[in-house]
Amino acid sequence: MLDTSTAAPFSTLIRSATEQQHAEAEHSTFMRDLLTGELGVEAFYRYTSQLWFVYEALEKHSAALASDPVAGPFVQPGLARLAALEADLAYLGGANWRDELTPLPSTAAYAARIEECATEWSAGYVVHHYTRYLGDLSGGQVIRGTAEKLWNLPKKGDGVRFYVFDDISNPAAFKREYRENLDGLPIDGADVERVLDEARLAFTMNTDVFRELGAEFSARN
Repeated sequence: MLDTSTAAPFSTLIRSATEQQHAEAEHSTFMRDLLTGELGVEAFYRYTSQLWFVYEALEKHSAALASDPVAGPFVQPGLARLAALEADLAYLGGANWRDELTPLPSTAAYAARIEECATEWSAGYVVHHYTRYLGDLSGGQVIRGTAEKLWNLPKKGDGVRFYVFDDISNPAAFKREYRENLDGLPIDGADVERVLDEARLAFTMNTDVFRELGAEFSARN
């Protein structure tokens, strides 16, 4: 168990607590095969379709949580991804993309957990928000650049709009401010470890999606 009795900023605690789970997500077989070109654009489309369910769960409660004392500082319009995801899916999958939109069991479980936190435990919602959006602003940019090259997608355009944050002019400053908000979360005592456990769960659920996608495309070959 992580020692939470120190005076370390919460953003440092959460980064340390999730280091192992973060590494597992980053080095999943599916993402490795996707980003080295062993899987085609169809796999990228399928992955993007799974993200739709995650962000639909995150963003459907944004308006309600904007005034929440815990989650409110993190709910910012410039982060919203659902419209960009839908544009990417239409480009990658064609006019009938909605008819093909089906969640994997792991994706459904992930989205359901986000929904549960959004309606019952705003601090838990914050850590799911953190693992997704800060990841999009960081490692997500590597995915974007690789996808553009592998499948000749328009640079920062159709197919990868999900990764383009037009309303955030200075991502480094934005991430700094976001981490400062994390450090100011009004939680202490046992609630700190509970939130850290949820952050670990968020990364694990993300890895579960990768694992299931990997199995799906392995079975096709």
